[in-house]
Amino acid sequence: MAERFMTREELIRRLREIREMGFVPNTRPGNDGGVGNTLEDLLGIQENNLPLPNGGEWELKAQRDDTDSLTTLLHKEPGPRGSRIVSRVLLPRYGWPHHRAGSVHPSDEMSFRQTINAMERTDRGFGIYVDRSSGRLLVSFCAVAVDPRHGEWLATVQQRAGLGELNPQPYWDLEDLFCAASRKLHNCFYVRAAVRREGRQECYHYREMMILEGLSFERFVEAIERGGILIDFDARTRHNHGTKVRMRQGRLPDLYARVTRI
Repeated sequence: MAERFMTREELIRRLREIREMGFVPNTRPGNDGGVGNTLEDLLGIQENNLPLPNGGEWELKAQRDDTDSLTTLLHKEPGPRGSRIVSRVLLPRYGWPHHRAGSVHPSDEMSFRQTINAMERTDRGFGIYVDRSSGRLLVSFCAVAVDPRHGEWLATVQQRAGLGELNPQPYWDLEDLFCAASRKLHNCFYVRAAVRREGRQECYHYREMMILEGLSFERFVEAIERGGILIDFDARTRHNHGTKVRMRQGRLPDLYARVTRI
């Protein structure tokens, strides 16, 4: 691994050289983060530790072109603070039997797994919306939006919680979310890679490169409102896997005030 700092210009030069290499083999086979790990190995740096003089202010993000999977921006449970609202409200009042209840998990295991956004509700009626007057992002439930195939579940919700809006409503302060994202992503070198297989070997061509500067609060909020940023719940009775703030692939540049293509 590199021992010395690179200048910004040196890093840009190295990224251009890597792009000119064309397809290169995955240096960490079997690792889900192969695209990012291989780029780090080619640059000679430790994981996400850009060796710039102000490296603490920069993040290296590499993504593959051939996937629609979401990118996790951060983990943050909703408020009210200290309420454990996912495990104490959403799961017991709105959960459904876990698909492995009675086999892998006990027979009474419940699940609350939803990936929700502000543009459309899920088939169980959940969504999010930005309330700019309070500066909050709120989780919402609408019974009339529930798909008829979940009618039996909806009847149990009526008994457990009623069919009105969530009470209390889970929420995040927008400023808190933005500050949490800023700690990791204030400035970013962003690289996208084409992927192909050569025999059993996965290979990457790092061909799209950008410098993203000035994470913008307004752009961050707009990305939520336009469905680019989502909330991902993944809880079951005996374990909450954590609530994630996630983003659609290829949308990261939308959050920045300045985007410079390399």
